[in-house]
Amino acid sequence: MMGLSRTHQGGALTMKFKEIDAQNQRVEQITTSHLVIGIDMAKEIHVAQAANFRGIVVSKRHLSFSNSIEGFEKLSRWMSELQQKHRLNRLIIGMEPTGHYWFNLANWLSDKDVQVD
Repeated sequence: MMGLSRTHQGGALTMKFKEIDAQNQRVEQITTSHLVIGIDMAKEIHVAQAANFRGIVVSKRHLSFSNSIEGFEKLSRWMSELQQKHRLNRLIIGMEPTGHYWFNLANWLSDKDVQVD
C-alpha cells in the first residue's frame, strides 16, 4: 500500500477486516432451509438469480424484472415458486446498492417484512 502512512494503512486494514467479518457473519446465517436471492440493480431492469445454501443455482434461468410494483410482484411470485419447488422455507436477499436504484425495491420488500442484506 504505497502512498499511505502507517496510520492510514493500519486503519484501512482494520476497516477491511471489519467488512470481511461482517460479511462472514451474514454468510453464517444461511442454512439448508434458505433460498438465497442475489439481485443486480439497474435503473430500469433488475436481474435476480436464486441459489441454495451452497451457492448452487436452483432456477432454470435468471429473472429480469422492472423497477416497478409490477416487477417487484413478479420477483415475489418467482421467489415463492422456487421456495415451494425446492422446499425452502427461509429467504435471504442480497442486492448491489447501485446508486439509488435499489431504494424502491428495498422499501417494498421491507414493507412485506422481507429482510434485505
